[in-house]
Amino acid sequence: MVIERGSNPYHYEVQGKANEPITVAALLDRARKELKPRSPKIELAEIVDRLDYNAPRIAIIGGSPDHPAHLMDYQTAFRAAHRIWQQGGVPFWFSVPVLCDGTAQSNIGMCYSLASRNEMAAMVVNQMEAQSYHGAFVLQGCDKQPLAVVAGLALLDVLRQRRGDAPVFASFAPAHVLRGGTIPDNLRQELLDLAARADAQGEKAIGDDLRDTLNYILQCSSNQAFLGVLTRTVQRGLLSQEQHKALEKRLAANTCHEAGGICAFNGTGNSSRHCVAALGLVHPALELLTAPPDQERVNAAVDALFTFCNNPDYSVFHMVAKNFANCVRVHSTTGGSTNLVKHLVAAMIYAGYDFSLFDLERIHTSTPIPDLFDYSLTQGRDIFALAQQCCDGKIRGMETVLFELMQNGVPVDLDAPTVTGTTWRQRLADTTNLSALGVSNNPIILARPRRSISGVDVLRSNFFESAVVKISGMPDPQVNEFDEKAAFVLYYENEDDANSGLLDTKLLQALPQRWDVTRHELLAMFSHNCTPEDLPLEQARALGDAELYQLMVQRRILKLAIVISGQGPEAFGMPEMFTPSQYLNSNRELRRLAVLISDGRYSGVSYGASIGHVTPEARRRGGILYLRTGDLLHLRLRAKRLNLLDRPAFRLGRLALYSGALEQDHAALGQERLERIEKRRSLIAPTNLMDDVTDAAHGVVPRVVARHATRPYVFPESVLWPQNVLDVLDPKEC
Repeated sequence: MVIERGSNPYHYEVQGKANEPITVAALLDRARKELKPRSPKIELAEIVDRLDYNAPRIAIIGGSPDHPAHLMDYQTAFRAAHRIWQQGGVPFWFSVPVLCDGTAQSNIGMCYSLASRNEMAAMVVNQMEAQSYHGAFVLQGCDKQPLAVVAGLALLDVLRQRRGDAPVFASFAPAHVLRGGTIPDNLRQELLDLAARADAQGEKAIGDDLRDTLNYILQCSSNQAFLGVLTRTVQRGLLSQEQHKALEKRLAANTCHEAGGICAFNGTGNSSRHCVAALGLVHPALELLTAPPDQERVNAAVDALFTFCNNPDYSVFHMVAKNFANCVRVHSTTGGSTNLVKHLVAAMIYAGYDFSLFDLERIHTSTPIPDLFDYSLTQGRDIFALAQQCCDGKIRGMETVLFELMQNGVPVDLDAPTVTGTTWRQRLADTTNLSALGVSNNPIILARPRRSISGVDVLRSNFFESAVVKISGMPDPQVNEFDEKAAFVLYYENEDDANSGLLDTKLLQALPQRWDVTRHELLAMFSHNCTPEDLPLEQARALGDAELYQLMVQRRILKLAIVISGQGPEAFGMPEMFTPSQYLNSNRELRRLAVLISDGRYSGVSYGASIGHVTPEARRRGGILYLRTGDLLHLRLRAKRLNLLDRPAFRLGRLALYSGALEQDHAALGQERLERIEKRRSLIAPTNLMDDVTDAAHGVVPRVVARHATRPYVFPESVLWPQNVLDVLDPKEC
């Protein structure tokens, strides 16, 4: 096997041929010691020969073992190296540092998280170019690493083919799914006793929030929810700080399995898994596993690489481009994280396309995409359970998702290439265990949709250009709670201030003293937001100010838009607003009243009305910079609008849009805030400031990458697969 296109520097240059054989020999020697195969020690001269005649040079790209998803990389890398050599290739291994977003929550490292995606893409390009690797076997982790590597390889593929070099080929091997932790029985009982003690002392909301949190599988995200509730118990004198820390310690020690893996919630990690598979880049033998892959599974993926490594139609760029619409629809129907819309846009820009959030929206809305994913962290339907169903042979992961999409009338491009060396049409010709009906007990992938909507929606506004929210991730009663409601702004200039506010058990009690909301505005909100079951407006008018406010809180007529500003890419690296979203959603009183709005982003495990990626961001003088506590917003979720209202008109009972010029009307306030944003930016290492990137609607990529992305994106003419799959499949080609 040789690579047929392009030049081979290892043939006409001597230094690489002199340097690299010992790295290959060391990798293969370690693989022999670890795997104990019956194969002879590899001689350096044989490695030199393969380099000289252009055998496929395949980089095994891993992460770093300080990230739970990459704990077992070494084992899979050795298996891959062993098989690459057996098939006539030359294996190499390099790793790129990977931030764990769970670990980085609420520390300064979260401000580096998005920057690290662009840096990972650059590192992949650097190493592949400097060492002249032809292709890659990617040990896929979670967070941003999968799409970062996709982006880097796609950019490199476009560049090399433009130079006349060989196309870049790759196969991704996702880490197995990490089983959620188990709270020991004695610890569970202590927490239940604490909840009962809260009930007895008149703090039933805290007791109920504790019991709710106990329903979730134990993982880093539920630990954050416990932190929020337990902090409130300390504030209320139900628990000492020492007792809190002791409970926190025992929860943390029981969270993660020692073999690591991708956490079992359907966050950015598993959304990335689904998307990379839908891009055709994951061999089905490796897609959804509950343990590290054995040699047979690794062999299947590596062997397939050698069937298409010389075929440009199966290069990384072509797989990404041809499968992109499939990927967007899979992301939508599986309830993928809001983070991914930004990463997917970025991947297309790195692949050379002039692409934006609005192009992705066009794919998402071109045909109705139903919700075919009945995922739950409280009812035994997490991603570990899905992996078990796949490993048991009952269903086939994203192949099943694509099949059920077509069965429900959603177009899928069947002729797009995949890393099996075949198209989806050829892969799905074998219908064995393809249907979601193969799982009869607690199915996660569904044959019949649970809702007619899915995916991430793009919002417009009279004070911003775009934002995103996952309306489909909210139950209908929760959408109804906020849709078409008026909400007062509760403004925070940064996440730290928001976290402090959301953990304050007296937040709602003290709010009337913080804002300049008038009685007329409270009554106007009562009139607009109330339901027929609520107190008649005339009776509400008879109440005193304090009684009216309290009634509106109790009846959930009061609505708040908690705005967390100054968190955009340029201002503070666009960190995830996971912590404030957890503090909000683990507070049953507050979560019924409030939505979150930010120019930051959200963790894939965030739920509820979390509106993020607001553009322009505050540092670019977007409208979010100028909002004030007490301003009025009109939440039109189903209409995909979020408007700033005119307060004088609202007091008179009219919904009129704010018609002023925010930047001019609040110029002094905006300047003060910008100065504080600049001061806060000094907390970030200069190496990680994102001064020259596109906005969130354009993927937050380096501007130099965006300038080179000039290829127009042509909306694909996908073919709809009829109900009977065999009607369109040619047995000869399958």
